[in-house]
Amino acid sequence: MSSTQDQSAIEDQVVKQERGKQQETTQKPTTARARSRVQGQSLREGTLQRRRGAMALYQSFRSAFVAVRANKMRSLLTSLGIIIGVAAVIMMVSTSQSNAAMINQRLSALNPDELVIRAGSASATGGVRQAQGTASTLTQSDADALATVQNVSAVSPIVTANEQIVYQSENWSTSVQGVYPSYQQINSWQLQEGTFFASTDEQSANATAVIGQTVADSLFTPLGVDPIGKVIRINSIPFTVEGVLASKGASSSFQNADDVIYIPFSAAQKQLTGSTSVSSIDVLVNNSSNMTNAQADVEARMEQLHNITNPANDDFQIQNQSTVLATAQATSQSLFALLIAVAGISLVVGGIGIMNIMLVSVTERTREIGIRIAIGARPGDVMMQFLIESLMLSALGGIVGIIIGVSGSLIISTVMSNPFALSPLAVILAFGFSVAVGVIFGFYPAQRASRLDPIVALRSE
Repeated sequence: MSSTQDQSAIEDQVVKQERGKQQETTQKPTTARARSRVQGQSLREGTLQRRRGAMALYQSFRSAFVAVRANKMRSLLTSLGIIIGVAAVIMMVSTSQSNAAMINQRLSALNPDELVIRAGSASATGGVRQAQGTASTLTQSDADALATVQNVSAVSPIVTANEQIVYQSENWSTSVQGVYPSYQQINSWQLQEGTFFASTDEQSANATAVIGQTVADSLFTPLGVDPIGKVIRINSIPFTVEGVLASKGASSSFQNADDVIYIPFSAAQKQLTGSTSVSSIDVLVNNSSNMTNAQADVEARMEQLHNITNPANDDFQIQNQSTVLATAQATSQSLFALLIAVAGISLVVGGIGIMNIMLVSVTERTREIGIRIAIGARPGDVMMQFLIESLMLSALGGIVGIIIGVSGSLIISTVMSNPFALSPLAVILAFGFSVAVGVIFGFYPAQRASRLDPIVALRSE
């Protein structure tokens, strides 16, 4: 009896276990289907939210475009400040870069290792000091003495005379400079044809000449002849042309360095000036790193030669060519920064104009805003519409400004005969700044529109 009961209990337990397994089997698909339904519903809701966001953005763009198009003249006048600002930035940057390129091109021929010693200023009656170079304090012996200074590799005295040059039926007034043959090395002169005069020409005071490109174009190009070997008259004295210099551009005084004739120093003293004094002395330092020490040594030697104990009483001045280059570059950069600041102010003024008109637009369209909010538009949608409208005005103004700015830059470079230079980065920054101005100054009107009470807005007329 007991064994039969135990067997029945075991059978009941097995049946319960099988039923439990069947229930688990039937529940698993149900749970999986529920999870699938939840995930599908979440995906659909996310898709709907994305579609609604895209549609809201599209509707905002469309409404902003319609509003801008409906008031064409007002939109144009609103964007006028941005147009002028962007055009001004581009034209000013282009003009500044063009001038900087022209200056660098002209000054690129200057030797940064060169020192120029000029005579001091003379004192007139009553102790009035005259301009630099009016005193005759430099001599050929000064130049010869400087050749032994440490770190100095070449020296040349310079004597200058402005003379009328004649060749057959052509004539030209130019600067004639008497120099040593080492002057070619000091000033890095290259010859287009012919040769520079030699030391034997200096020692013998030969009447030989090397002419600049401007002089060659003025005297020989109209006649179609080669200058080499031709005889020109300088102050009625015949000189034979031995060489023609390659075009260089500007000198240290920012004048045309090609409008010059070089002759041996001894010939200039003997046949043109008749003076023992010199206009200036050019010194070439052997290395840029030695420039400071060499300049100090040259100054000390000159003070020794002129018996000067107090540097404040120096009767000469030393000009460092690297300083000239640095000064020109610093001036160009300062002018560039000034022009950019002025153009930036114009863009800010244009942004204020956009904010003003957008505030007026919000006031005029109060009822429209109320209707939009009443039929389901959220405050963010209203704010987005007015931000896009402000952005659209500034972006259109930026595009028109770029067209006007680039066209104006081309016209200015053509009229001034300067090379056209414009960095694409400047155009991108100008447009980006104009867009940023539209967003920044359009934010407050857009926020004000989004915070309107729909009931109050609907009551407005």
